[in-house]
Amino acid sequence: MAERSLRGMSIGAKSLESDENVDFAARTDVAYVCPKGHRTILPFAEGAEVPDEWECRCGEIAKREDADPDEIDEIKKPTRTHWDMLMERRTEDELKELLDKRLKMHREGWFPDYE
Repeated sequence: MAERSLRGMSIGAKSLESDENVDFAARTDVAYVCPKGHRTILPFAEGAEVPDEWECRCGEIAKREDADPDEIDEIKKPTRTHWDMLMERRTEDELKELLDKRLKMHREGWFPDYE
C-alpha cells in the first residue's frame, strides 16, 4: 500500500493560484495608540469609514494617532440612558398609574410567587 500512496503537496497546504492579473483594493493604513503606548496599524479600504477608536490588544481603548481630540469629542452623540428612552414613550403620571396597577395585581395574586 505504501508504494501506491500519492506523492507531492498535501491537500490544502498551498494555493495553486497566483496573484498575477489581480488588482487589490486600494488601502489606507491607520495608526492607533492606546494609553499604555501600544501602537497598532490597521489597513482600511480607501473610502471606508475609519473609526476614531479601536480596542487595543491590552483591552484599553486606542485613539487614532492623527485625530484631533477636539474634533472627536464634538462629533459624539450624548449617551441616552434607559430612563431617557422610557421618558420618550411615557409621562411620569402614566408610569405611576402603571406601577400602581401592577402592584395591585401582585397583591391580589395575579403573579406567581418567585422563590
